[in-house]
Amino acid sequence: MSFQRIAIIGLGLLGGSLGLAIAQRLPNASTAGFDADPATRERAAQLGLVGTVCGTAAEAVAGADLVILCVPVGAMSNAALTFAEALPTNAVVSDVGSSKASVAKALAQALPHHTIIPAHPVAGTEQSGPDAGFGELFAHRWCILTPPANAPESAVEKLSAFWEALGANIEIMDADHHDLVLAVTSHIPHLIAYTIVGTASDLEEVTRGEVIKYSAGGFRDFTRIAASDPTMWRDVFLNNREAVLEMLGRFTEDLTDMQRAIRRGDADKLFDLFTRTRDIRRGIVEQGQDDARPDFGRKDH
Repeated sequence: MSFQRIAIIGLGLLGGSLGLAIAQRLPNASTAGFDADPATRERAAQLGLVGTVCGTAAEAVAGADLVILCVPVGAMSNAALTFAEALPTNAVVSDVGSSKASVAKALAQALPHHTIIPAHPVAGTEQSGPDAGFGELFAHRWCILTPPANAPESAVEKLSAFWEALGANIEIMDADHHDLVLAVTSHIPHLIAYTIVGTASDLEEVTRGEVIKYSAGGFRDFTRIAASDPTMWRDVFLNNREAVLEMLGRFTEDLTDMQRAIRRGDADKLFDLFTRTRDIRRGIVEQGQDDARPDFGRKDH
């Protein structure tokens, strides 16, 4: 049996996309949603992101057999507490956050008597808000589930089937390992993007207008990442602190190594690194995780 009544808490990019994907791919399931922002609720209703937009989180989860929190990871606990008393006993609770150990702990404390299976669909854009949602966001993307040891196997299988129905590929992973992997593949790249764009904006010798006017592909790509939701990413860095700091230390050592190579004119070292990294890029494209077309398929003019 699949989930029949799904509640979505948070109706921004991920929550809105989730509601639209369910409507497209699981037409027999009903959806209810809530967002703490009244303007977002109003817009979500206009866009039809979920079947019913509710005035409270408790109203949204009433009768639900699956609840998915689509809020910043730092807001998980407070969001769960708002509907804890109204949550059906048999409901499975999940989320879409980018860090998992902190979410598992927060939700277990807020909802100690319920089945909690954290999840992370590795999908998204730099856009945010209800207008950013689209139903194909999760298609051919990975969704990582990090079930705790006490999670019923049947519930894990059911949640896996749910995400597969939305077009996602499933991976089961330990929460701590997830946080280390994502620190490398997502969190540190975002931190670098935020930092380098901030550095460019602070330069006194180069005007902000020149930075914008002459942005070639590399800097332009950094600005795309750096446009991501500031609340979400603030919470990610604070809640995945240990893994981020560990990987940031590794990155800093490697960056220092590259500084030495440039200073010494070590052409072989630079060439070897750039060759290895190009192979990784090719592997990403071969696995269908990005676009191999010139300029990544952009239609910019």
